[in-house]
Amino acid sequence: MNPLPLYKVLAYVTGIVLAVMTVVGLPLKYLVDGTPATLLDVITLGWVAHGWLYMAYVVVTLWLGYIRRWSLLKMALVCIAGTIPFAVFFAERRVVRDEEARSAGLVQVEPEQAGPAQA
Repeated sequence: MNPLPLYKVLAYVTGIVLAVMTVVGLPLKYLVDGTPATLLDVITLGWVAHGWLYMAYVVVTLWLGYIRRWSLLKMALVCIAGTIPFAVFFAERRVVRDEEARSAGLVQVEPEQAGPAQA
């Protein structure tokens, strides 16, 4: 099974939730005096949702990295991108572009780096 489509979906969903929580949730929580308790509950729920989505994003990123034989540094950087607002969109675009080029045979893979997908 190819985890790339699942990675793309999780990257966008995680990135959108993080962006909304950063742009809307944080200012509402800290800048609005007397924020209603129900709104604080919604903000908390948004952060919890991002946490769970981020964990799924990390698992799928590590799965994709393992199958495609990424370096540990690349796996770590792609995982960290899910914690920086808007960085996940740039990381997703680059990963998808690189993996599609690799699948199309436009990028040469060294024999010792060949993973199960290339063997």
